[in-house]
Amino acid sequence: MAQNYVVIMAGGIGSRFWPYSRAAKPKQFLDVLGTGRSLIQMTYDRFLNICPSDNIYVITNKDYKGLVQEQLPELSDDQILLEPIGRNTAAAVAYPAFKIKQKDPEGIMIVAPSDHVVFKDAVFKENLTTAIDAATGTSKLITLGIVPTRPETGYGYIQYHSNKDEKVKKVKTFTEKPELELAQKFIESGDFVWNAGIFIWSIDTITKAFNKYLKDIAVIFEEGADSYYTDKEQAFIDKAYSQCKSISIDYGIMEKADDVHMVKGLFDWSDLGSWDSLHEARKKDEHNNVVDGKAVLYNSQNCYVKGDDDLLIVAQDLDGYLVTKSGNVVLVCKKDAEKKFREFLSDAKDVGEEFA
Repeated sequence: MAQNYVVIMAGGIGSRFWPYSRAAKPKQFLDVLGTGRSLIQMTYDRFLNICPSDNIYVITNKDYKGLVQEQLPELSDDQILLEPIGRNTAAAVAYPAFKIKQKDPEGIMIVAPSDHVVFKDAVFKENLTTAIDAATGTSKLITLGIVPTRPETGYGYIQYHSNKDEKVKKVKTFTEKPELELAQKFIESGDFVWNAGIFIWSIDTITKAFNKYLKDIAVIFEEGADSYYTDKEQAFIDKAYSQCKSISIDYGIMEKADDVHMVKGLFDWSDLGSWDSLHEARKKDEHNNVVDGKAVLYNSQNCYVKGDDDLLIVAQDLDGYLVTKSGNVVLVCKKDAEKKFREFLSDAKDVGEEFA
């Protein structure tokens, strides 16, 4: 029976959660939900129902090696894959795929982001098991699609062929972050789901797909066959990434391949991509405010207020605002201003690197 392997992608810097998420400690390493576990730890815990700890890999930036070791001490050095530079998700899939192939070419690979939150773990396991079964012994490239609850413009969408009798549905099209009017039409049509960035495929299938659709990347990582699981691996990877182009797995393979399928994820899910989405996931008071810390609010609603426990935040007449003090930065802005956060972060860097 094929073994399952999980690859957790943990390389992002979480700029839309600045100033809480910083370059030195991005959001995947933060306990953003107040559970006592960071997002990456919650992701790791979730997959222990799918495979043993020995089969869980984390791919991240070299700078975060210490954070991964600190938060997931169960992982060996061989399970922590270090990218010298960001090269988008195709490289982040190819590296572990060709590495695991050296150990178990018959394995099943599950790829998932480190900073998403899932509620209803039992349903998640059931949906994921359906996808694993469908990927085993076939050439199917499978993604989990989330049943949409609103016309969200910040997510990608997957259109699928409707067949009520089949749990595994063939994919028609991928659409990146549509405008509101188009997103509304997607919802109304009933045959679109959100792209959660969770993928399931056999090691054999995904490495063959790289050879077919991203041959240059396949050639680079195939050359590491003698280096994986040895002390030569990191030097090889540093060189490989310098030669590797930056392209997403969606654009490079999923949108081009023929045998792409989708399993509906019926669990509650959020990519926690912004303060707005975190507001949605957190417990709110009678005025729809989330308060994390100590605050006194007057005539204020739909706000997210976060500060240190030894700090009191007092606010009046705010509607839909984010008010947060994180380290050496105080931020007050509209809660849904996520498109401005890269600008906020860039301008803060201009003031001083210590604010980034």
